[in-house]
Amino acid sequence: MNDEITRDRERREVDWRVRMLLPVGLLLLRCLAATWRITECNADGWRRRSANKQGWILSLWHGTLLVMAYRHRKQDMVVLVSEHRDGELIARTLHAWGYRTVRGSTTRGGGRALLGMIRELESGSAIAVTPDGPQGPPKIYQPGALVAAHRVGVPIVAVGVHVDRAWRLRSWDALVIPKPFARLILAYGSPTLVEGATSREAATSGPRFEGLMAAAQRRADG
Repeated sequence: MNDEITRDRERREVDWRVRMLLPVGLLLLRCLAATWRITECNADGWRRRSANKQGWILSLWHGTLLVMAYRHRKQDMVVLVSEHRDGELIARTLHAWGYRTVRGSTTRGGGRALLGMIRELESGSAIAVTPDGPQGPPKIYQPGALVAAHRVGVPIVAVGVHVDRAWRLRSWDALVIPKPFARLILAYGSPTLVEGATSREAATSGPRFEGLMAAAQRRADG
């Protein structure tokens, strides 16, 4: 009950920011992103699964959220978004880009988020997850996506992002904002199943998938 009251209060607190800033911000971002030159590597795996309505999880670090949200907009993808105050603003931005969201994180609403992910994956949806969110530590793989993928038996696709010119915010995730006419390389890993006889074993696979994220980043960096 207290969590629900807190969420309602936080939604009301961001309402003015949404009404005043979101439309302007989306317009500016659309103009900026129209100048980006994006190259993709090894995207066939996730494209086949999406075309066949087979569930899968896109794994990206929190600092690349803006780039990847723009890239996969209007693809009927689901995004896991935290229930923190900033998460509410992110969720409304994603909705404007055609995403659906599952709300929750490891620090708030974790059980509800896990069930939501499982339902979406079972229905054949693709889910984008930032496994180091919502507040870090950066590039440390938290277990939620691993457990969801393991329970449903769907693969995780790691992605690495290289941007030749970008602003990086002074935030815990060093959020990347490509500059005008930046060249972006998105390198996707092969769809990979989470191993383990139980969900508890699956939850210990973080280092393995951190390695897959690092390998995708190396491919992106060339």
